Amino acid sequence: MVRKFHAYRWDEVPVLVYKEEADTTFRDVSRQVLFEGTEDIPCQWRYFEVAAGGCSSLERHEHTHHVMIFRGAGTCLVGTEVTPIERGDLVTIESGEWHQFRANRGEALGFLCLVNVRRDRPQTPTAKDYDALCRRPAVRRFLEESNEK
Repeated sequence: MVRKFHAYRWDEVPVLVYKEEADTTFRDVSRQVLFEGTEDIPCQWRYFEVAAGGCSSLERHEHTHHVMIFRGAGTCLVGTEVTPIERGDLVTIESGEWHQFRANRGEALGFLCLVNVRRDRPQTPTAKDYDALCRRPAVRRFLEESNEK
């Protein structure tokens, strides 16, 4: 099977709502499931696109996942590190690490994400978690930027 690629979309792969949950904060994100795992390859490969000025939700979970920046540029929070990211960069998010992706560098940010098909639900930060993250000045600035939009 071949699914052709055009304008950062793949033929016959539905563009989905990023998340159905209303209790998370995100802005202008879509997703496509490019590969749904099988018994011999138990992973899911997804493409997320964050429009300029948008962001994914701030979350953590028990499963590890791997991200490759496929389009554009932005900034990510992984654990307690805030890092500029651009096309071609690889990001590993370990179990339990807070993370968020932002298209805050004037263009859309698209990334491929590889996860195990068996994974837990994301956790959003409690007030205590948020306060702990904000103890690092760079993280506080990153999080405050998101609240200003």
